[in-house]
Amino acid sequence: MSFIKEQENYITNIINNLGYEVDNIPILPSGKRELGTFQLNIAMILAKKYHKNPMDIANEIVSKLDRFENINIANPGFINFSFRDVDVLKYLNLVLNDFNLLVDKHQEKLVFLDYGGANAAKALHVGHMRSPNIGEAMRRLANLLGDKTISDVHIGDLGRQAGMLISEIKKREPDLVFFDENYEGEFPKVNYTPSDLGEMYVKANLDAISNETRMEEVREITAEIDKGNQRYIALWKQLVDISLVTIKEVYQKLNCHFDLWEGELDSFKDVPQMLEVLNPYLYESNGAMVMDVKEDADTKEMPPLIVIKQDGATIYATRDLATIYSREKRFQPDEIWYFTDNRQSLYFEQVFRASYKSGLVRDNCKLMHFGFGTINGKNGKPYKTRDGGVMELGNLIDLIKEEITPKMKDGIKNKDEVIDKLTIATLKYSDLMSFRNTDYIFDLEKFASFDGKTGPYLLYTVVRLKSLLRKSNIDNFNFTKIENSEFLDIILKILELPNILNRSYNDKSLNYVTDFLFDLASLFNKFYNNYHILTEEDTTVKNNYLALVKLVYLVISNLLNVLAIEEVDEM
Repeated sequence: MSFIKEQENYITNIINNLGYEVDNIPILPSGKRELGTFQLNIAMILAKKYHKNPMDIANEIVSKLDRFENINIANPGFINFSFRDVDVLKYLNLVLNDFNLLVDKHQEKLVFLDYGGANAAKALHVGHMRSPNIGEAMRRLANLLGDKTISDVHIGDLGRQAGMLISEIKKREPDLVFFDENYEGEFPKVNYTPSDLGEMYVKANLDAISNETRMEEVREITAEIDKGNQRYIALWKQLVDISLVTIKEVYQKLNCHFDLWEGELDSFKDVPQMLEVLNPYLYESNGAMVMDVKEDADTKEMPPLIVIKQDGATIYATRDLATIYSREKRFQPDEIWYFTDNRQSLYFEQVFRASYKSGLVRDNCKLMHFGFGTINGKNGKPYKTRDGGVMELGNLIDLIKEEITPKMKDGIKNKDEVIDKLTIATLKYSDLMSFRNTDYIFDLEKFASFDGKTGPYLLYTVVRLKSLLRKSNIDNFNFTKIENSEFLDIILKILELPNILNRSYNDKSLNYVTDFLFDLASLFNKFYNNYHILTEEDTTVKNNYLALVKLVYLVISNLLNVLAIEEVDEM
């Protein structure tokens, strides 16, 4: 349990013992440091509930507080106070050996995370970036706070993209056995590269858009796969495996981990049983099978969910429902989190309602969609290449690398590896810096800067911290005194961390963590510039400085790990 949480429990018990009913009393940073470093506003809240004077309630509470110092009351009932240095330092000395003491663990639950969602037929583009970045960071944060997690990349490996690619291969190589209805032997291995697939997909897509006959062929092939055509399925599975090579390489660069590499194809086996569960709720509408998901409390239109198309084929919803059914059957998760863009919010609401209404999942299994905004260029429109095309994610990574490389000094060991880490830090920090739900502008020059609110700035701070610790030649660090006001500023910031982590977890947004990291790094760098840490002549003062360095490094290092950003030793 964190120090702040322990003090909040202490205050809550005092107030309950005074006869007031409260659940948890938040300790807030004080806006007026001269009155105290922290404050409580509970007296005003209780005054409204119990129809009493807030100053009287504040005085009641203050009379029982014996752990704090500098206690005072400001109108209309704010209680200001400071923690005793001895208590804070005792706690921080424990934290130096166990970062988890800065974390308020919650009751363990099993969370299933669905993020990634790459299209198996083409290269990852910029639009695919936010889902793995946010999802991976949330997985790591959930683990830090005590959850068990299962993550699934959930590849988009079914649908029209399959029809597109196979139709193009059929056009180019019509004699392949995959297109022979009478062939019954083993299927040969095809010899395509990820680049080949990308080129063929673009060509097929352009042809189908302008040629209805070609589009109809794409639809027919897609429907055949859906019906279980083994020749097409065998070919498509090979194409998916080829595509996954590049997809996995990009996800690996982003430091994204997936326990499961499943996709829509994996849901096929569960569709029949899922439909048995849904059947009592389905009805025919314009030839399709649909399900009503509207509720009496709805104030906006909620259309029925289409489950089976007019031609009898499955669609995204069919396969997502089958996937939910499978996850419930195999894992019984307490919660399932989906990370996709905001445009899919209505769709997921329909799918979730259908799942609960039909009993595909338990009522106490929480299905949740966490949408996110788009990545835009400086013109405020979705990020594109210079010629207006869709920017591949690999190309964006290369652009960042080109921006960073000239800034690197000579003589750095493993220079290429350092540049790669700085590149990913730039991309990830900028992507996680905005509140999840909002759009943001990707400014390459700004985000790749070594100064300001950027990933490289944080890694530069880490390099400085590690250098100080390495040169100190000290293994055991220990606080004995809070040396000055800048020293105190850093400690007070670190004491905020448990609330920052919980807020980030509750909102499923990492911007609180990125803001905290920048604030802490800025406070430390200000301290570093004002005080001579390694050359301090007073041994006691120097040891306190170094203990602070160790603490700041411990916090920043662990939070960078949450963001899936790797450290560097020099830059």
